[in-house]
Amino acid sequence: MSLSMYQASIPPLLRMLGNFKAILEKGVAHEAAKKLDAGVLPNCRLYPDMFPLRSQVFIATDMAKSCPARLSGTEPVSFEDTEQTLAELITRVEKTIALLKTFKPEQIDGSEERDVTLKTPRGSVNFKGQQYLQHFLLPNFYFHVATAYDILRHNGVELGKFDYLGSN
Repeated sequence: MSLSMYQASIPPLLRMLGNFKAILEKGVAHEAAKKLDAGVLPNCRLYPDMFPLRSQVFIATDMAKSCPARLSGTEPVSFEDTEQTLAELITRVEKTIALLKTFKPEQIDGSEERDVTLKTPRGSVNFKGQQYLQHFLLPNFYFHVATAYDILRHNGVELGKFDYLGSN
């Protein structure tokens, strides 16, 4: 049995977004236990030239919500990047999960050869659907989720590998 484009995209994104939400919730618990200001962790970075945690969440959720839109040939929904606290970032992850759940297999399946064009500051980048999913979208999504995890872990949030991978 072959793996459909829907199965290769939506379930893995939903699973990791659920894990991401749980990771961010551990960040909220850490803030409360350490009596940290709610704006501290979202603005932490691993290194001065890297994006802060809140930007990692923005990018990961943007990647996730743009995936089914681009594969289905529709325009991605835009979220304003205004979240300042972990609680607000969790809400953004929840909105992304809800949005992904609105896509049906028939909207995405068969998109392996669909043209996907991304506009970037360096110019347009063209992909076919499967190439976009496997070689651009998923690696970028996982990178930003892992980097957010790393920022929280680096700042003392008690996280382990199975927080990232999930329990199932």
